[in-house]
Amino acid sequence: MDKDTVLQMTNICKAFPGVRALHNVSFTLNKGEIHALMGENGAGKSTLIKVLTGVYHKDAGQINVAGIDREINIKSPQESQNLGISTVYQEITLCPNLTVAENIFIGRGKYNFVNWRSMEIKAGEILDNLKIPARPKQQLASCSLAVQQMVAIARAVDMDCKALILDEPTSSLDEKEVSMLFSLMRDLKSRGVGIVFVTHFLEQVYEVCDKITVLRNGELVGEYAVKDLPQVELVAKMMGKELGTLSELHKREVAQDDAEAPVYEAEQLSSAAGVRPYNFRISRGEVNGFTGLLGSGRSESVRAIFGADKVTGGNIRLNGKPTRISKPIQAMKSGIGYLAEDRKADGILPDLTVKENIIIALQVMKGFFRPLSRAEANAFADEYIKLLDIKTASMDTPIKSLSGGNQQKVILARWLLTHPQYLILDEPTRGIDVGTKVEIQKLVFKLSEDGVAVTFISSEIEEMLRLCSRLIVMRDRQIVGQLSGDEITQDSVMKTIAGGGA
Repeated sequence: MDKDTVLQMTNICKAFPGVRALHNVSFTLNKGEIHALMGENGAGKSTLIKVLTGVYHKDAGQINVAGIDREINIKSPQESQNLGISTVYQEITLCPNLTVAENIFIGRGKYNFVNWRSMEIKAGEILDNLKIPARPKQQLASCSLAVQQMVAIARAVDMDCKALILDEPTSSLDEKEVSMLFSLMRDLKSRGVGIVFVTHFLEQVYEVCDKITVLRNGELVGEYAVKDLPQVELVAKMMGKELGTLSELHKREVAQDDAEAPVYEAEQLSSAAGVRPYNFRISRGEVNGFTGLLGSGRSESVRAIFGADKVTGGNIRLNGKPTRISKPIQAMKSGIGYLAEDRKADGILPDLTVKENIIIALQVMKGFFRPLSRAEANAFADEYIKLLDIKTASMDTPIKSLSGGNQQKVILARWLLTHPQYLILDEPTRGIDVGTKVEIQKLVFKLSEDGVAVTFISSEIEEMLRLCSRLIVMRDRQIVGQLSGDEITQDSVMKTIAGGGA
């Protein structure tokens, strides 16, 4: 191992039942280096970090740490800490009810006796040395999130940290707080600390990092110097698509009558999920989509439309008339349906039958004091099981026993039964077989032909290009561009995501 290397992971493998999370992944961190670990959700970033910090045990591969002339087998987070590897997570893991000084030193005393005065003086020296704007006696809860992150870093550094892992540390910070955190990171870099920076904010990577390692589908794509990897190429490597390789796809263009009021229109819509104010409209028969890397805010944007997240601002019009949608039931009664990104958490009701899952949205809209009759429920379920070719033993089969693709069809049936004028589909084809995927894509075209407005979100860029006549491009939870017509190409999407425009 090179004398400037802090840690080295070589050909790391990790598998879970049915899932190959990491396959021959290598990663090297040097002294005085800020190294970005990049990749979309499911790329393997978190698994690699958990192997390094002893949360998971590797199946194969080798880990070496500076100062130790042998291979390391890290068995626990405490062992990782003892080796000089510290992790600061997105969610603060300190104790908000204790003081800053207590949080820095908690769990490190060897005896029951605590010299409070000495501890506070030492904490003050650490805070001053790292230029952290906090006082030793100050309760941690009274500090901003950025300062709390910095206190967690100070604790790690004071414990003789050689490698510092920052896992999405800026996701809840404003620009000023991010600047404070970056100043501390640069200071630590100058002291020789190696920093692993995990983030989905591309611009931050280019502001503070020296190197980038990209993972995709549990495999190493490559390690690059930041200066040698333009943003658009980084996006291409994360998505697994090279510029200019897009084959010609059939594009469906939906003629829009500019004089006709859109089905749904929002001005300066924002939500508590961090979506920055944006304008959006969609007309009858249009298929548009929100695109961007995972974490860009595409799902949060449509959740705001449906009222699934708390709306914090903006004006909404349905069919040209002002309205208010702050709860999903209001959206449903306004003719809006929403297939959520996470099928298991926000879609299926696993212990209910296929029939009950199909009729539940319609029943909620009618009200539980006006229940559907058994004959009506059976007729509706039978109609949509046949329409969508749902493979089930019977309508009374628990939905949890169906395949993922058939569960997805049941949720689609649920919303089709409400006859929506506007349907939002967030990752409707994720994790299902190719045949079912094609069926769902054909259904989107059919809905469009019938005049239903559809917003479609997919991690697969080919699907977005094939189905959407307009793409809203997002980065850092704000809209950074819109593409339509001949502008909708893979190259244009990636350049817009990266900040280079269409």
